[in-house]
Amino acid sequence: MKIFGGKKKEKTEPLKIKTELEQICADDKEVYEALVDTMFLDPRKVGTSMEEAAKKAKEFEKSGDALEASEWYHTAAALAIYQGNIAKVKQFFEKCEELSSRKYPILKNPEKAVAKAQEYYQKYLKEEKKEEKKEEKK
Repeated sequence: MKIFGGKKKEKTEPLKIKTELEQICADDKEVYEALVDTMFLDPRKVGTSMEEAAKKAKEFEKSGDALEASEWYHTAAALAIYQGNIAKVKQFFEKCEELSSRKYPILKNPEKAVAKAQEYYQKYLKEEKKEEKKEEKK
């Protein structure tokens, strides 16, 4: 007998909405984990080029500032992902690992990760451009 009446509420799981990157990597959790903390979702907004980021990283490395150098190598590597440059992705993330205690899962299979990132960029950055053009016409 319930004193305050009413039915016992069933717990429901919150609705989980997958991000665009999760949807593209749905078949490969390892690639998703490799990309989620390494790629820029919209690298056009970064404000620097891969070459500039790599140059700054080398300057900080020469001056002995490993943390700042690692951050700039990370930026360069993320921009290399956007460009689809697998050799540079490897080079820059290897430098990040060398300068920091962090491990980068993307180095296990950079080819596959870059391919998924390119799929994301082709699908979602093109759609964004279409939306911007529609807004401009209004």
